[in-house]
Amino acid sequence: MSTEKHFYSFKILEEYLDSFGHVNHANYLILFEQARWDWIAGKGYGLEKIQETQIGPVILSLEIQYRKELKARQDVTIESYVTAHDRLFTEIHQEMTGANGGVHSLLDLKFGCFDLKRRKLITPTPEWKSAFGIK
Repeated sequence: MSTEKHFYSFKILEEYLDSFGHVNHANYLILFEQARWDWIAGKGYGLEKIQETQIGPVILSLEIQYRKELKARQDVTIESYVTAHDRLFTEIHQEMTGANGGVHSLLDLKFGCFDLKRRKLITPTPEWKSAFGIK
């Protein structure tokens, strides 16, 4: 399964760097998360909607690969798309590429739709599925 792709572009800021002068490993997760927020907020399912409905994403597992270092002021794009979806689980693939087209990092994650009131996974609502382009 592959859905529409979302692209999020930005510049690497100095605050993401470690003492080696490249992006710290943990900051890759922050950057990937920013791209996911941009994706769903752009589809009308941002933080305000999550607080209103009390339904939001919860990450269940992830695998990240670091391929090529990123340094300050590099232009980067993260491409995100759904690779699988069933009753309770959705899988997303994200690729972080530089302006030259080289892949710097890959992330595959599995998440679910979490009911914040009942504190459990639920079947995604139509609005939720629409935010990720799932039919």
